[in-house]
Amino acid sequence: MGLDSRLKAMFWVALVAVASLTGCQQQSPSPAPFAEKGRPPVEKPAQELISTQDAFIEVSAKVTPAVVNISTARVSAGPDLGPLFENFFGSPFRGQPQERREQSLGSGFLISADGYILTNEHVVKGAAEIKVKLSDQRVYEGTLIGVDPRTDVAVIKIDAGEKLPAAVLGDSDQLKVGQWALAIGNPFGLDRTLTVGVISAIGRADVGIEDYEDFIQTDASINPGNSGGPLLNIYGEVVGINTAIVASGQGIGFAIPINLAELIARQLIEKGEVSRGWLGVSIQPMTPELATSFGLDRQTGVLVNQVLADGPAAQAGIRRGDILLTLGGKEVRGVRELQLLVASTPAGETVAVEVLRDGKRQTLQVRVAPQEDGSAAATPPVNQDQAFGMSVVAEPGSGIHVVAVDPAGPAAQAGVQPGDLVLAVNQQEVPDLTSYNRAVKRAQKSRNVVLLIQRDQMTLYVAFPLR
Repeated sequence: MGLDSRLKAMFWVALVAVASLTGCQQQSPSPAPFAEKGRPPVEKPAQELISTQDAFIEVSAKVTPAVVNISTARVSAGPDLGPLFENFFGSPFRGQPQERREQSLGSGFLISADGYILTNEHVVKGAAEIKVKLSDQRVYEGTLIGVDPRTDVAVIKIDAGEKLPAAVLGDSDQLKVGQWALAIGNPFGLDRTLTVGVISAIGRADVGIEDYEDFIQTDASINPGNSGGPLLNIYGEVVGINTAIVASGQGIGFAIPINLAELIARQLIEKGEVSRGWLGVSIQPMTPELATSFGLDRQTGVLVNQVLADGPAAQAGIRRGDILLTLGGKEVRGVRELQLLVASTPAGETVAVEVLRDGKRQTLQVRVAPQEDGSAAATPPVNQDQAFGMSVVAEPGSGIHVVAVDPAGPAAQAGVQPGDLVLAVNQQEVPDLTSYNRAVKRAQKSRNVVLLIQRDQMTLYVAFPLR
C-alpha cells in the first residue's frame, strides 16, 4: 500500500471516530435540576393561621369595593419666570403671574349608596378639581359637601346614577389595644393596598396634628396616599379614618375614630358646617404636685382656674378650683380630652359633670351652649412642655403668651421674658397652640431657633442655638 493510500485510510478512520463521538454527545440532555412538584412542605398549617388568613381575604374582598381613589388638582401662582422668558415670548407674559397646577392623591370610602364619601380635609384642601375613581376604574367628578379642619374630616359626593357599595361603620368606642387592624388605601398611588397590624393605642391626644385629637394609633402600615382611607376591624367595619404618620418612626400611624368622624360628617351633610358645644371655663392640666395637693391618688382630671360669668359652667354651679373628673359619664384625663368631649356635645344638651371640690365628689348638670366665633370649646389650652425653656399659654384671640421662663434655658439667655407674646417660630406664624406646637417640633430638628416676639408695643427677633 502506497503512502497516499495509507493516509487516506487513516483519514477515514479518524472521520468515523469523530462521527461516533459526535453521536454520543447528541444524546438527549438530562432533565433540569428542579425539584418535582409534589406535596407542600407544610401540609396542614395551624388552623388558627388559616382562619386568620381567610378573615383578611374576606375583609379585603368585601370592603375594597367601597374604597375610592381621590385625586385633586390645585392651582397656585407660580414663580416669576424672569426677563429671559419674557424677552423670548414677548410682552403678553411680562409682569403676568404664572399659574402652577399641582396634583395630589388620597383615599376615601363610600358611606352611603347614593355617593357620599368620607375622607380627610387635608386630602381635598384647596382643590380646584376633585376626581373619584371607584374600584371598577370608573371615574367621577367629586363635589365638596363640607370640611372641618379642626378634626381633619371632609365629605364629598359623586353622582353615579346607581346604588354604590357602602362601607359599614363600626363603634370606635369599643376598640381595645391589641385588636387586629386593617388599613386599605392608595399609598403612593398604588390602588387599594391592604396592610395589617394591631390597634397600638387609643385616645392619643397632644400629638399636635389637629385642634381636637382623640387618635387611634396603629402599626398597620400607613403611607402617603393612605390618608382618608378606612381603618377596619376583622368584621370589616370601619373604626377609623387613616390620617397621619410619624415621619421619624416606623409602625406609628394615626386614625380619626369613626364615631367622631361620623358625628362631624352628619353635620356637614345636613348643614354644611359643624357646630360645637361650649362650657365657659378656663382650665389647666393636672400635674403630679397638683394631684397630690388636691388629694387625688393619680394624675387625672383638669383644674378649673376661671369660670366665665353667665356661661354654662357658671350657671351649673362650677367654681374656680374645682377639678373636672368626668363629663357625660366619660373620664376626663386631660385638657385635650375635655375640649373634645365638650365640642362633641350637641349645643342645648344637658350632661352630667363630676367634680372634686374640697376633697368631695359631686355631680352637677350642665346645659352645653353653642360655641361662638370659633372660641375654644373648653379653655385656652396651656402648653407646659417647657420647649426652649419656656412655658406658654394660648389666649383666645390674642395668641401665645409666655408665662414662665427657665433662667438656665436657651430662651432666657436670648432675652425672652414672661409676658412676651410669641408671634412666629422660625418664620412660621403661630396664632394658636396647635400651630405653635407644630412649629416647635419642626424647630427642634434645626440647629438654631428664631422667635418673633412682641413686648409691649415693640416687636423684635431673638435667636438662640439648640446644639
